[in-house]
Amino acid sequence: MDLTPFLNRDSKIPLYQQLIKFFKSNMHDGRIKKGMKLPSKRHLAKKLLISQTTVERAYDQLLAEGYILSKPRSGLFADYDESFLIHPDPKPAELPVQNFNGTTNEIIDFHYGHVDSSFFPLSAWRKNVVASLDKYSEKLCRPGDVLGEIELRTLITEYLYQSRGVNCEPNQIIIGSSTSYLLQMLCHILNTSLKVGFEEPGYPRSREIFELNRKEIIPLPLDSEGLKMDAVKKNIPDLIYITPSHQYPLGRIMTINRRLELLKWAADNHSFIIEDDYDGEFRHSGQPIPSLQALDKENRVIYLGTFSNSFLPTLRISYMILPRSLLKKATQITSLFKQTVSSINQFALAEFIQNGEWQKHLNRMRKLYRKKRKIILEAVKRELGDKVKIHGENSGPRILIDVYLELSEQELIQKAENHGVKVYPVSDSYKKGYAFNTMSLGFSGVSEEEIKRGIYLLNKSWDLK
Repeated sequence: MDLTPFLNRDSKIPLYQQLIKFFKSNMHDGRIKKGMKLPSKRHLAKKLLISQTTVERAYDQLLAEGYILSKPRSGLFADYDESFLIHPDPKPAELPVQNFNGTTNEIIDFHYGHVDSSFFPLSAWRKNVVASLDKYSEKLCRPGDVLGEIELRTLITEYLYQSRGVNCEPNQIIIGSSTSYLLQMLCHILNTSLKVGFEEPGYPRSREIFELNRKEIIPLPLDSEGLKMDAVKKNIPDLIYITPSHQYPLGRIMTINRRLELLKWAADNHSFIIEDDYDGEFRHSGQPIPSLQALDKENRVIYLGTFSNSFLPTLRISYMILPRSLLKKATQITSLFKQTVSSINQFALAEFIQNGEWQKHLNRMRKLYRKKRKIILEAVKRELGDKVKIHGENSGPRILIDVYLELSEQELIQKAENHGVKVYPVSDSYKKGYAFNTMSLGFSGVSEEEIKRGIYLLNKSWDLK
């Protein structure tokens, strides 16, 4: 071990005693584990600029007390097992959750954005990772493109045109590690005192990114068709952030007429629109509506997408498509920050898409989410009845429920957690006041049986009759 004890030479405590205390403390805490080899007396003395006699006195005392042992021709080794230490304040064991069949289970977590690991194509992904290492081995040995690897950007261009009608070229795409990072980059690219029109309610993390960059946030209310245009025309923001294909968090879908009206307004006022199409791949009912970017003829839309919701959150690959007027400044900014996504992951994803595995995965997930959606809607209606109202169920792997009980938001969450279920509020999506108890139930990361059991336990926890 290459240890570095910090010795206080001004202390009245002798240096050898400070060394003894250091070794004992680290053994008690488990940082120096039984069997680890300690530095030699000569090496430690030279490193700490102290005499070898000082180190020898410390080691002799540790040997005498049984903290270390000496092995001939091998050296000194820690001989203290920290697991035998009786901790004064042991952490209480968490009680298992009992379900209605009497068996024990972990917490059922209705978090939006988790992935059901039993359906992840691990074998196909592993195969494409290995293939990409062979195929792109030379490129991995030099810095990648600051905008993102051209192989992946080209495939994203083709995929988005086919699936969402997005019109762009590969050089308009910037790859980034998250939507939050790309929004941060966009604030530098635009580099003005922006007035940002933001959906009310809207995605809180994105709103906080703008606030962190000292942008003025203008809450824009919604109606059944989407963003209210009278509020837009009254405030005339420089930039508008929206989630038109599955409004976050309410789940509404902006109508085609409202989309066209918004685009005309943006062109007339030289404003930009950020279209965050965070889960545009998953629509459960109704006719497909093209992306806002696909309808844009005046280059006013900045398009955001991610592989976190549709594939794997830990892959950390998102992308931004910029109008051509912003490309020169964007290239300058991205050159400063460099690329934040590993080239290995980019090449592996490109291989995965190129070989058709991505489309297979999406088809499986769409089928799975339709089935899970049916199960959760039936369970909510059966168990929770008229005590709740369901909405936002037409797109994405999530539903919202308004809970008609005289309980606070936190009381609903805590009661559910006491029964082994985690649900999430939407109140943090509002910049202004919020009057209803609305819970978000994401079903992408829970099994079909967990969905049924979780809704049953919500009934019990909220004491619904």
